[in-house]
Amino acid sequence: MTAFNADWSLMTPEIVLAILALTVFTVDFTTGIRGKKPFIGTLSVISLLITIVLVVIFNQNTGSIGDMFVVDPFAMLFKIVILIGVALVILTSMSYMDKHQDMYQGEMYSLLLFAALGAMLMVSSADLITLFVGLELLSISSYCLAGFRKNQAKSTEAALKYVVLGGTASAFILYGMSFMYGLTGSTSLVDIGTAMPMLYAEYQFLVIMSLFFMIAGFGFKISVVPFHMWAPDVYEGAPTPITGFLTAVSKIAGFAILIRILAVGFGAIYHEWYFIIAVIAALTMIIGNTVALVQSNIKRLMAYSGIAQAGYLLIPLAASLSFNITMSMIVYYAFAYVFMTLGAFAIISYVTEDANNEDISSFAGLYKRSPFLAHSMTVFLVSMAGLPITAGFVGKVYIFLGLMTSQMIWLAVIMIVTSTISFFYYFTIIKQMYMREPSEEGSMLKAPTSISLIVTISLIGTFGLALFANMLTNYMNGLNWIIL
Repeated sequence: MTAFNADWSLMTPEIVLAILALTVFTVDFTTGIRGKKPFIGTLSVISLLITIVLVVIFNQNTGSIGDMFVVDPFAMLFKIVILIGVALVILTSMSYMDKHQDMYQGEMYSLLLFAALGAMLMVSSADLITLFVGLELLSISSYCLAGFRKNQAKSTEAALKYVVLGGTASAFILYGMSFMYGLTGSTSLVDIGTAMPMLYAEYQFLVIMSLFFMIAGFGFKISVVPFHMWAPDVYEGAPTPITGFLTAVSKIAGFAILIRILAVGFGAIYHEWYFIIAVIAALTMIIGNTVALVQSNIKRLMAYSGIAQAGYLLIPLAASLSFNITMSMIVYYAFAYVFMTLGAFAIISYVTEDANNEDISSFAGLYKRSPFLAHSMTVFLVSMAGLPITAGFVGKVYIFLGLMTSQMIWLAVIMIVTSTISFFYYFTIIKQMYMREPSEEGSMLKAPTSISLIVTISLIGTFGLALFANMLTNYMNGLNWIIL
């Protein structure tokens, strides 16, 4: 195959998003440096909606450009999750920017669009080089976004820690990839997967080393234990909408590529890595939920909550189930996770900015100040905790039943216990909203249009996924997930 006969139409959504991201950056540059520019945020959201439509249109049929770029149901659904997540983050940022006129709006939106582009390239990658290009595009954009409030010491500290530790994680990933390239002479995951039984028989130590280095590197990107120590500090220092982006969208993209690497590249030696993933999932759920109990800063609490949620997302990979069922579990929970997390972060952003305080006490009396926000926040929190009639509950039940089917009773017990622990810190926030009086200077809160829109969309997603869970899971179970 040459560049002239490759089916470049498969990359139409990525090409269009790249053009639109450059357009947003150019429009911002030519309309002044600072000041209110709501049209830039609106243009960015429209760009993402256009890309979602193109993904649905052009990713209906499977195909590939060599073994480098693949379009399949796996890539299509993860791209939709990522694009919806970034659109919700930009809507949250529009309200946030109104109170921070010192920030460069167009640059933030452009970086978010480029981060979405990098994530899309990642989930369609079937080659280590393409994968790494997408990973670094996402990572570099995230580093810049974490330190976007450069006049704040916490934001600068967050960016510095993220760059140093993120660079180290990227080095681990590259080192693990180098083993595979050295053994096979190819960067194609298909070639690596085909050769894996022979490689494992002859070079067992090198294969395991490669696997460990890549799990460690991607473990940092998705903030699972013991590679999670950067997350609370970075999440606390980053602008609140960006914290939501790192917690939900960036994490989901990291999960997607880790799944493709393990399923395609190392699928033949599943027996060697499934227990490692199970142990990491167990430690992630235990430490994430227990450390969250003692947090008073709402962003640090949500950081540890996000770490715990990563453990739940890892569980299906460790269960010995059919690949279709495993993937439908992960994708369903990914959709639920994006809606409930970004809905919560939209409210957190607005409430903490109004109070000029990121402590949990900033939610005191929210029920009296804004019943809509208080009720909505309650829905998102109980969904994250896994209580009935929400998408989070259905997702956890689905994962739990999968564990029982695979006879991993010990992991199912840990999942139940840690989910129970999470009730305590989620209900701490609920108690503040309904059982505490607002501060004397607290006034009625009227959410801006962008926040109300995000919260409404997230509520529809959280309840809708639960209502149509059976239909959605049946559809996903019938997909031919990875085409290579």
